[in-house]
Amino acid sequence: MVMNELASIRKRGRVRATSKLELVSTGEILEDKLKKGTLQKGLLLEFKKDSERLLLAVALKPDGKKNWMVSDQNGITTSIKPQQVTFIVPGAENFEPTEISDFVQKAHDNLDPALLEFAWNELLEKNKSVTVQELAEMIFGSAEPLETYCAHLLLSRDEVYFTVLESRGLSVYGPRTANQVDELLRRKLAKEAAEKEFEELVQFLRSAKQMPPQEKPPRSSWKAEEKTWHKIESLEAFAIDSCKNGDQKKTAGMILKAMGLAKTSSAAVNLLIDIGYFPGHVNLDLLKLNLPTDHRDEILSAAESLLSASTDLDEADRTDLTHLKVYAIDVDEADELDDALSATRLQDGRIKIWIHIADPTSLVQPGSIIDKDARRRGTSIFLPTATYPMFPERLAMEGMSLKQGKLCNAVTVSVVLHSDGSVAEYLVENSIIKPTYMLTYESATELLHLNLEEEIELKILSEAAALRLRWRREQGAIDTATLETRIKVTNPDHPEPSIKLYVENQADAAMRLVSEMMILCGEVMATFGSHNNIPLPYRGQPQSNIDTSAFAHLPEGPVRSAAIVRTMRGAEMDFRNPIRHGVLGLPGYVQFTSPIRRYMDLAAHYQVKAFLSGDSPPFSAGELEGIASSVNMTNRVVRRLTNSSLRYWILEYLRRQPKGKRYRALVLRFIKDRTAAILLMEIGLQASSWVSIGVQIGDEVDVQVEEAHPRDDVLSLMEVEAV
Repeated sequence: MVMNELASIRKRGRVRATSKLELVSTGEILEDKLKKGTLQKGLLLEFKKDSERLLLAVALKPDGKKNWMVSDQNGITTSIKPQQVTFIVPGAENFEPTEISDFVQKAHDNLDPALLEFAWNELLEKNKSVTVQELAEMIFGSAEPLETYCAHLLLSRDEVYFTVLESRGLSVYGPRTANQVDELLRRKLAKEAAEKEFEELVQFLRSAKQMPPQEKPPRSSWKAEEKTWHKIESLEAFAIDSCKNGDQKKTAGMILKAMGLAKTSSAAVNLLIDIGYFPGHVNLDLLKLNLPTDHRDEILSAAESLLSASTDLDEADRTDLTHLKVYAIDVDEADELDDALSATRLQDGRIKIWIHIADPTSLVQPGSIIDKDARRRGTSIFLPTATYPMFPERLAMEGMSLKQGKLCNAVTVSVVLHSDGSVAEYLVENSIIKPTYMLTYESATELLHLNLEEEIELKILSEAAALRLRWRREQGAIDTATLETRIKVTNPDHPEPSIKLYVENQADAAMRLVSEMMILCGEVMATFGSHNNIPLPYRGQPQSNIDTSAFAHLPEGPVRSAAIVRTMRGAEMDFRNPIRHGVLGLPGYVQFTSPIRRYMDLAAHYQVKAFLSGDSPPFSAGELEGIASSVNMTNRVVRRLTNSSLRYWILEYLRRQPKGKRYRALVLRFIKDRTAAILLMEIGLQASSWVSIGVQIGDEVDVQVEEAHPRDDVLSLMEVEAV
């Protein structure tokens, strides 16, 4: 009968309520018993167990002045506070705890939200409000405990039809207006649709989590639908601690909770890895730092225009040096080659060196769209897994980089050395060269050892490097050469990518040769800038009075270098005059040899090239200082990224090694008691380990890896007895 009446009301249409609702009172309701302290043993009540659960319970006995001991529907006895009680079931006296479960079941069997709509229509039409007992009488025909509790459940769960009115301490419910109900129903339907959509996503996440790696959905598929992408984007933002607003945090928290996971960034990372959205070795720092990796379409288009135009702005002012034998020496996987070297012995026995630097300013002008993008990036980013160039790759590789056997534009710094290694004369000019050899450090070192007569120029370069190193040491230079680790990872998105580890000694002949020539170029450019009043990024190291004799008791090499480096202060810059670089032993120094990779080197090229062409420098000293401030800030972020990425893959490399593998370790210093800072010689990594009594600084010990967890940045080493 009730349902028939409800259908009839729906056909007639809803009745609009007036602005006032008549309050109908049935007398004192049983909730007041709690306020008046008349709660009795045997009463059936509903209380709030926690923020999410409401339970039925029977009152057993007072517990102190205000609290009561109750036995809930799960058979658990607990003490509750008065403010936890949400409803006392009228008429349910002398109730037994054992009867609660059956009572709850019957109540839920009787719940039908359609009954609430029927009552709402009736009360709206009559412009009346009701108590819980009156509603029970109205829709169930009875106000017995079970029916009253059912009415309470319907009202307490209702978010659409009724609102609570308070009058003279009575809990009374009034029907909302038809307009309010229409709006709330619309919101409810939208909420239900969103909940259904969310549940479907959770089910899909669970399914993707169980799939084999090769069958997981591709990353692009998560972006196919805006609704799904919005949630995954929120989860990713939470994983890398970059939520833009509270909604993203809330969405990520809901997903993690639905998946039964803790609301932590690491849980979000692991979930995104498990569903295939993140690769197993995702570089979180790269994502967190939000550094640019790809170039925008407009930048790529501008780069292509430069390549197709292929105009050399300095073509008429280039010296032809293609007759020289030119060596380009770099790591074997170098993508951008900035520098190359030539040498000869003059008739008077002195050595002449040519340092050829790639000339990107023959294509790119200051203030252009490509220049501004390069300035924003500050530097190329070299990671074990990828290289993100400062310039668009094709422009850097085909238009700027030095290439073997090809005619290449360059800025050449030629230097004649005195017999003691100091600079006798120099020249800076635009040039065109034709690189003869592209050598790795390993192959260059091998050629030096072979001492081939036909490669006499390489031998002269090595001799010049030795002269320069000796001269710089006489000027107070400090040798900080140590081991340097490089890692190349192929197929990094694969669960088990290939890792190649290289450990290079900076004191190696070829590395020392290149290093000394680059330092020589930096000294000459500082002198050139000073003599011609050119604003340049002059670099210095103010700690020029380090007493190296204080470290003479330490073994020469990595131990002494590490100790000296710990005492050094940071570098400084000036943009008007050279400043002494104490560590290099130079009166001035300008980084000039990597204009394709470093923006401040490029800025130095702009300044010098303008002078060579008779133009005013594009940047004043103040403008250069502002540029350097921004670029150096970016460079510090990039340095942090490269260091953390290198360490991650070193730890991953160690994690994969056979258990029990031994490593030679050099003790650098003691940190506390017998815990020492050590250098893993085969790995080139500084770490710490406990070492046995009797071991001294400079001694070598054998260690094993106990634990290596790259994601958590954990490396635990243990000393083992030497075999």
